[in-house]
Amino acid sequence: PQMYDGQNRIQMGEGVGLKWNFSQRYATDIQASAVIQQLMENHQIPYRRYLNRSDLPGGSTLGSAVSALFGIPAVDVGAPVLSMHSARELMAVSDQDSLNRLLNYPADSAGSIMTPEYIRLRKDMTVTQALDVIRREGENSETVYTLYVTERNKLLGVVSARDLLLAGPDQTMEELMDDNVISVQVTDDKEEVANELNRYGFIAMPVVDSEGMLVGIVTVDDATDVLIEEATEDFERMAAMQPSEDSYFATSVFKHARNRIPWLLVLMLSATFTGMILTHYEAAFAAMPLLVSFIPMLMDTGGNCGNQSSTLMIRGMALGEIEPKDILRVVWKEFRVALLVGVVLAVVNGVRIWIMYGDFMIGVLIAVTLLAAVVIAKLIGCMLPLGVQKVGLDPALIASPFITTLVDACVITVYFTIAVQMFSALQG
Repeated sequence: PQMYDGQNRIQMGEGVGLKWNFSQRYATDIQASAVIQQLMENHQIPYRRYLNRSDLPGGSTLGSAVSALFGIPAVDVGAPVLSMHSARELMAVSDQDSLNRLLNYPADSAGSIMTPEYIRLRKDMTVTQALDVIRREGENSETVYTLYVTERNKLLGVVSARDLLLAGPDQTMEELMDDNVISVQVTDDKEEVANELNRYGFIAMPVVDSEGMLVGIVTVDDATDVLIEEATEDFERMAAMQPSEDSYFATSVFKHARNRIPWLLVLMLSATFTGMILTHYEAAFAAMPLLVSFIPMLMDTGGNCGNQSSTLMIRGMALGEIEPKDILRVVWKEFRVALLVGVVLAVVNGVRIWIMYGDFMIGVLIAVTLLAAVVIAKLIGCMLPLGVQKVGLDPALIASPFITTLVDACVITVYFTIAVQMFSALQG
């Protein structure tokens, strides 16, 4: 096919051949040469083999070759020209990870998980020409179901394979493409990208740079891997462990212990406050030892209620259903839920204690304390994850273990405060 147009620019819209847009900073000084040479060396392509090839239009240096290949301003880097064949061969064997490392994308960005293996089309192509491209280049592409229409690397629109099959053979991509393209920036967080892809139900999400140039796509299988990885980290943090990249059996016993000990130490030391509160109310223990037997039930119920709310908040934030700005709506809803749940639990336990111990006032004390404990626990459980995310931390860090410790301290304080006030009033 015709490789060059009247302006000595290479028309790469007919396939996936050269799929990466080298941004301005990689086409300056020696970087353009270094990037391409390094890629060739990484993949055992003999760099010297192309030193004297000069079949590209527009000059005799690598700078002008990069200009012709990628449609960016020419620079003179004093390096030999790469032939069209060498450039095609280079890009065909260059894997995603190598390119991303050389282009220095952050590890948690869309650029770190995107792939250059997609099909791009020109807007003046007909359906027949587009189908020819799919047949020729589809085997090396991540997906043939979504095709991207570009002009000098700038993303103009998308066309689905379904559109091509239902269209007439002479219709052009400009007629068929959807120019209302949903895309992500190359520096966007990869978890947000995965959530966006899941939200819209796309097979692939185009990734563009700051100038709207198409640099890659994120496919649904890569997005799934990201979501699984993030969910695993969240579960490990919720269980008071440091995240591990290895599987359970691949992780050594010492590493397992090292991942668990730090948070267990923090939680153990934080539980000291609960012990200090109990010590403060020793007089109440001595006056009515029966009060001690209800502490485990009250603490467990409060902790369970707090964990319920925090789990819902973390899940909602992970799916994009809940944001920190929704905190007032969340608090109001959880408060009403807590009242309903608390009333049911309070009545059931109050009646049970009255029947078992024959003491109506103890039943009332436990019922009132339980209602207060449920309300406090659910409010803490919903507010803490939102507050932590607001300051830029991971909500999973303050999930079940930390919330349980905090709720325990609050429940004990409320319990003995109510008990002291109630029995002081009766004795008075």
